[in-house]
Amino acid sequence: MSAAQLNPHVSAMRCIRCDARHPVADYYEGCPDCLSTGFPASLAFDYHLSATFDPLRPEQWLAYPGRPFLGEGRTPLIGLTRLAEEVGVRSLSAKYEGTNPTGSHKDRMSALLVQRASDVGAVTVAAASSGNAGVSLAAYAARAGLKCVVVTTPKMSANWRRAVEMHGAELLATATAEERWQLVARKARAGEWYPATNYLTPPVGSNPFGVDGYRAIAFELFGQSRGDRPTDILVPTSRGDVLWGVAQGWHDLRKAGLISELPRVHAVEPFPRIKRVLKGADFRDTFPGGSALVSLGGTTVAFQALAALKLTGGSAVAVDEQDVLQDQSALARAGLYLELSSASALTGLRTLARQGIISPAAHVVLVATSHGYKEEARYEPLPVTSLK
Repeated sequence: MSAAQLNPHVSAMRCIRCDARHPVADYYEGCPDCLSTGFPASLAFDYHLSATFDPLRPEQWLAYPGRPFLGEGRTPLIGLTRLAEEVGVRSLSAKYEGTNPTGSHKDRMSALLVQRASDVGAVTVAAASSGNAGVSLAAYAARAGLKCVVVTTPKMSANWRRAVEMHGAELLATATAEERWQLVARKARAGEWYPATNYLTPPVGSNPFGVDGYRAIAFELFGQSRGDRPTDILVPTSRGDVLWGVAQGWHDLRKAGLISELPRVHAVEPFPRIKRVLKGADFRDTFPGGSALVSLGGTTVAFQALAALKLTGGSAVAVDEQDVLQDQSALARAGLYLELSSASALTGLRTLARQGIISPAAHVVLVATSHGYKEEARYEPLPVTSLK
């Protein structure tokens, strides 16, 4: 496999909060200036962009350009005509990230992360994860010939655990989810692990080289929409990696002169966190809550989520778990069996449409982050059908 090379169009790294520019390097804890003042914020890449964008090769606009690493990206945009009529919008589609190699959007992040780790000579990559991120990183590390450690909790799903172990990664369990971050922080600061995920409290986003991969979702949508651009995009959100990447991707398309207006990118969350910050709470606070939407868990908010909503004029919407269960079934009956957390995008759309925030004339895209086949379900044995 050829050595990874940084995109020559990257000129610097920029803080999304204070706008300070920094040399391209590894900033595991976000902007040093903001961190020193107690306001952790992520860094993004400054690109010298032009209108030479090739929608058939969107990966060329990423921090580490090149062909797909394991076949990630270029996921289908699937029309949902019956659900559009039911919800009351002009057009509805799902950007189906379940077709990525390990079944989720996380593969976009892992592909760039392992290329960066290889480029800087890292030996071991690590993630604090109990699900999709850990499985994805384990797969891509195996492909790149890197060691991988996934720090999880004892409650990790057996399906996800088996996948991580099959890829040859090391699993470590801590007593609590918070202790996962503490262990990754200690090892990263000691130079032993190259971290893929956040480990700060209050948090920043995941590793910026990985988060950059989510910009490609916007680039692909630009190519797939064929002139009928989405007006609204709904993203299931925890700390906002995907939300920020999609918003930044559309911003880059506008910066290059390829579009004149940004679609609104909306955050869908399992209980109010971002929504409370938008109403005046300090983003550095904690926001307790629980939900079966495990991939969207956590009690914290990252500044990048707020920045994405401000950039595009989007909203934050909290959804009810029982409503999401119904929408998971509705999507499955439309042909898309999604992870419960992923199905929340449809529930968020229904709420915003009822509130009049998304209009009947809207062209809506749901970012369907992961398929549902990895979810555990327990059933009684099926009754045997008599042939008499």
